[in-house]
Amino acid sequence: MTASAPIRSLEVGLQASLQAVGISAVAEPMADTGLAHAHYRLAGTGLIARLPKQSQMRLGAAGNLAYQAACFTRAAQGGHAPSLAKVLAPAAGLPRGGLVVEEIEGRPARLPGDLDAIVDALASIHALPVPPRAGRVPLLSPADPLADLLEEIGAQAEYLGPSGIAPGTAGLIRDGITDLAVLVAASARPATRLISFDAHPGNFLIDKGGRAVLVDLEKCRYGAPQLDLAHATLYTSTTWDVASHAVLSVEEVARAHDRWIARIGDADWAEDAGRWLVPMRRAMWLWSMTWCAKWRVLSARAARGGGDGEDWSAEASGADLVAHVRDRVDHYLAPETARMVADEFRALDAMLAVSPNGPSRFTR
Repeated sequence: MTASAPIRSLEVGLQASLQAVGISAVAEPMADTGLAHAHYRLAGTGLIARLPKQSQMRLGAAGNLAYQAACFTRAAQGGHAPSLAKVLAPAAGLPRGGLVVEEIEGRPARLPGDLDAIVDALASIHALPVPPRAGRVPLLSPADPLADLLEEIGAQAEYLGPSGIAPGTAGLIRDGITDLAVLVAASARPATRLISFDAHPGNFLIDKGGRAVLVDLEKCRYGAPQLDLAHATLYTSTTWDVASHAVLSVEEVARAHDRWIARIGDADWAEDAGRWLVPMRRAMWLWSMTWCAKWRVLSARAARGGGDGEDWSAEASGADLVAHVRDRVDHYLAPETARMVADEFRALDAMLAVSPNGPSRFTR
């Protein structure tokens, strides 16, 4: 696979930046599998360099690195994320800088067999102590995470029209946003925990001991932990990555929910946790679908220069990766796919309503 010019340009300053932090190693390019980073194995060191192509958090280069460093440092405390080794400061040859993190030797996740391990990994992050608000910086920690999520989804929904999606899909999404607004207007809220907010199965590796490790951490925030469980099991997540592609049954999803509830069962916030599983599952789907519309529009634009901000231009990634993402986006935005996922919400909610977890607080 031939790398794009922006990807090749990331390599120019990497060796000098590594030398500056005391790492002498041959940087071997890894497969271009993500829209946000290029990865390089640092031969013989047990480390990987992650070089941002953009900031999904819309931050400047230095702020983006600080944010991602905090993601790795905090999530690694749960034992299911790589440790952070070094930060490569932005430089003339490496305008967005990079992180050097522990290399995890493992294979891609295979579902449903590895679903228990993924749930355990997520629960390890969700169980971490939540610091006082001042100690959560620089990670997102809005005063009302649910209202903030609605606002974020609404901003992405501005791309529904320009993206040209079918009216049936647009209608389901807009109905969902309206219903989420009703939920936000009520007083009840899920517990706030450290979450990945990017927990699709393709972001996990399974080591030789069967431990699932979440290797892509850049969007952590303090919010509803049920969003992570949703992202790990939604159709729009489990069929995203070629290596971990799978379609889960409603029963398999329900079992994952039960396992997660059991893993956080001793937590002081666990009593109400099951009631938010389906509402947050639907919210995560709304976020994913509006992101698809956004990507469809922004990927057609020219790549930005410099090291700051968000950039979804197709020019920033290899042609094979872009073709794969376009195929997935088109599939998820198709009316029949959207309707299938909406039907799953109802089936799952009915199943959980007769389980020990109790009914969800909000069902359409």
